[in-house]
Amino acid sequence: MEAHYCLSCGQRLEIRNIGGENRKACPGCSFVFWGNYSIGVGALIMKDEKILLVRRRQDPGKGLWTNPGGYIEQYEPIEKTIVREVFEETGITTRVNGIIALGDLPRNVHNVYLVFLMDYVEGHPQPDKVEVDDAGFFSLNDMESMNVADLTHRLARIAFQQPSYGLISDPKPIPSLPGYGLYHVQRL
Repeated sequence: MEAHYCLSCGQRLEIRNIGGENRKACPGCSFVFWGNYSIGVGALIMKDEKILLVRRRQDPGKGLWTNPGGYIEQYEPIEKTIVREVFEETGITTRVNGIIALGDLPRNVHNVYLVFLMDYVEGHPQPDKVEVDDAGFFSLNDMESMNVADLTHRLARIAFQQPSYGLISDPKPIPSLPGYGLYHVQRL
């Protein structure tokens, strides 16, 4: 969605050069429209040398097998988002281990996609029948005969290669900013 009016006071936005870029800004208050962004999360969950996949029941990607995932809610910490999304889609309980991939798709709505390596905790794959119509653990060999999304195929290979844990969550990122999350490289 393109913004034409100030989200703070309702005045029509004008174009101003801010930081060397033309941006929409409000002539009546300090509001600047920085753009449309969407943050998605994906999970790679391994169990018994297999990876958890779901078959999309709706577009985008209807009929494709993908790794579970979704989008963050406005006030939801990102680690809770991915645990929630996996549970909602599959009934599997997981725990975040680290971030092992980052996708970046700049376009009308700039999409950033964080892929988490997750620890399997418990549960049997049960599709939610809303977003996904099937779920299960599959080997790379199983995936060869399945209609797996290209990105998911690539991410599965990363998971099967026994990756490092990438970025891990800092348990005490910045005490003065409640709810702030920070990820850093794990020291070897």
